[in-house]
Amino acid sequence: METEKRVVALRGRLVFAQHREFNQAVDEALASDATEIVLNLREVDYLDSAALGMLLLARARAKEAGKTISIEGTQGLVKQVLQIANFQNLFSIS
Repeated sequence: METEKRVVALRGRLVFAQHREFNQAVDEALASDATEIVLNLREVDYLDSAALGMLLLARARAKEAGKTISIEGTQGLVKQVLQIANFQNLFSIS
């Protein structure tokens, strides 16, 4: 059985002010038939500590739903922040 992926592409600044839009996008992905949710951060140029919390909550919700979340496309400051926060130990990051 092939794993179906659902990609959620994010753009710009990922901060608390975007939590509603972020949660809505994650909810839609979790409601799909996909077993893996991929958060594409290629076009995200900034994230704050609230965004880290949003990612952790999304991971927990996915786990409850029997799905996985991975992160792709990190670069620059976003990649550094995720590395400093040791998110590579919590997410598959490519």
